[in-house]
Amino acid sequence: MSVRTATADDIPELVRLREILADRMAQDGSYPIESDWRQAYADSLKERLGSDDTAVYVVDAPEGGLAACGMGLIFERFPGPSLANGRCGYIQGMTTDPGHRRRGHSRAIMARLMEWYRDMEVRRVDLHATSDGEPLYREFGFVDDGRLYPALTWLDPS
Repeated sequence: MSVRTATADDIPELVRLREILADRMAQDGSYPIESDWRQAYADSLKERLGSDDTAVYVVDAPEGGLAACGMGLIFERFPGPSLANGRCGYIQGMTTDPGHRRRGHSRAIMARLMEWYRDMEVRRVDLHATSDGEPLYREFGFVDDGRLYPALTWLDPS
């Protein structure tokens, strides 16, 4: 198995894998899924692939298409006492096609993402986990950090 950087040719498969993840997240009680997200997602991928603040890694399926993917984003916040360079990361879209699970694809992608974050001098990375993915993320050192203030979210009710 080889992890590689995604290209524009992978966008249709990245959208397909994101749809699998959305369905899985709904099982854990996720937010409602909007009907017109696919094109916006594809457009955003096309714009961000290859940028300095985005890493998208994939594993090819032997029969064609993608077996798995994972994405890392870097955000610039104001520097502060606990984040002197202001750089923080977010992992999104970690998905393995159901026919390719339990083969180490997500683990290999996570290792590559964490290497990228270290190379980019990002010292804080957040993510939201499904119940399926949580054990893997904990293996990489992700924790419920009781030192942090509560994570609160606002969603436009309209």
